[in-house]
Amino acid sequence: MSATNPKKVGENQYQIDADSNHGMRVPVKIYADEKLLQKMLSDRTILQARNVASIPGIVGQSIVLPDGHEGYGFPVGGVAAMDANEGMISPGGVGYDINCGVRLLRSNLTENDVRPKLKELVNDLFSSIPSGVGSKGAVKLSPSQLDEVLVKGVSWAVDHGYGTSDDADVCEENGQIPNADPNKVSDKARRRGAPQLGSLGSGNHFLEVQRVSEIHDEEAASRMGITRGTITVLIHCGSRGFGHQVCSDYLRVSEQALDRYGISLADRELACVPNTSEEGESYRKAMFSALNFAWSNRQMITHWTRKSFQRIFGQSESDLGMNLVYDVAHNIAKIETHKVDGQDRKLVVHRKGATRAFPPDRSEVPAKYRDIGQPVLIPGSMGTASWILLGQPNSMNLSFGSTAHGAGRMMSRTKARKNFTENDVKKSLGDKGIFIKALTRDGVVEESPQAYKDVDAVVNVSHNLGIATKVAKLVPVGVIKG
Repeated sequence: MSATNPKKVGENQYQIDADSNHGMRVPVKIYADEKLLQKMLSDRTILQARNVASIPGIVGQSIVLPDGHEGYGFPVGGVAAMDANEGMISPGGVGYDINCGVRLLRSNLTENDVRPKLKELVNDLFSSIPSGVGSKGAVKLSPSQLDEVLVKGVSWAVDHGYGTSDDADVCEENGQIPNADPNKVSDKARRRGAPQLGSLGSGNHFLEVQRVSEIHDEEAASRMGITRGTITVLIHCGSRGFGHQVCSDYLRVSEQALDRYGISLADRELACVPNTSEEGESYRKAMFSALNFAWSNRQMITHWTRKSFQRIFGQSESDLGMNLVYDVAHNIAKIETHKVDGQDRKLVVHRKGATRAFPPDRSEVPAKYRDIGQPVLIPGSMGTASWILLGQPNSMNLSFGSTAHGAGRMMSRTKARKNFTENDVKKSLGDKGIFIKALTRDGVVEESPQAYKDVDAVVNVSHNLGIATKVAKLVPVGVIKG
């Protein structure tokens, strides 16, 4: 058996055994169906997961989730847990878009309410929410104000009139992770980030107006305020140029420190430092600053979204009922307690393109949902669907409390640009009743639905494994892209 040829060990479960000849310290576990697995085998996804299995201090297994695809060093759709005392922390294990994540708003509106005003609504959202590659946010921050954002996250936004404290109650970490330290952030990162707070950005980031098309778990849906036929809004963006620069800065720091700590790696893109080292602490504090930046960013976009709906429908915020359902990060590393070989251990859990999917009764789950489990938001492509799932106990056994973060790319952006035209994509979306407003041609073409895996297949794997189960399916009606 080749070192990148997984064997089937159960339904939707594949494994590559730890092989010391390849420096592997733990096995690779892949959660996928046959078709998803074949796609992973067509690029470097599995090889990258095998390389991750060789990082000093990794425990359990190197995990690839059903949306897994090739990334920088670490696969996207991957989870790696390191011993907090003896293991590593790696900027590449979080990725460039620190706290890229999703948040979901529900509403009292139905599709019949929205259809007649859909174009007007999407145009209003597009004009009031800055988007695009170098897009500037709508606020000007002084250096000391930026420091406040980096420390306070969502609470900074709420203090400045963007939403309410109820929003913070249903964010991962309440939208404000402690121990962020702006002093660990470079001037370059600050210069890139300061003008961008409150902007959507480009690439796969979006804001979608959606309709709840299916309910699979009535109790959980009811707890989240989700009703079939009603309108929701999904916001997907991260820490913009700020987080990208933090990652770049600390990848360089980590690469330079490898020899000093005697770390040898299968791939230099896996550059890491001991979690407890000075460099490790500095990266964590800078990364946490980027987490808070991203939560504040999504909070401001939420505020402007609500204002757009108020303008277009002439209703108050309370009549619209646009409550935040949940906000979850999918590029993050945090210290969590997990059972390994029957023992509780403190681990640095790297989720790169992976969503936390904690079961009921974990203290980290917001009080509102603690007895049912954590909501999980999985965006699909702009032509298919997104899903709400619910974290389940099996996630703790199989994936360090994690599941997929989206559909996962099937096709590179370059290939998508060659294969599709803007008019074709817009027409196929229009035929499905989906109105799109985008800043650039590439923003439409690169995100063509055909460039993505089947989100339903990804969700089915998660559901069948019992790591996060189906609550509701959301289909797009209006889309904004950078």
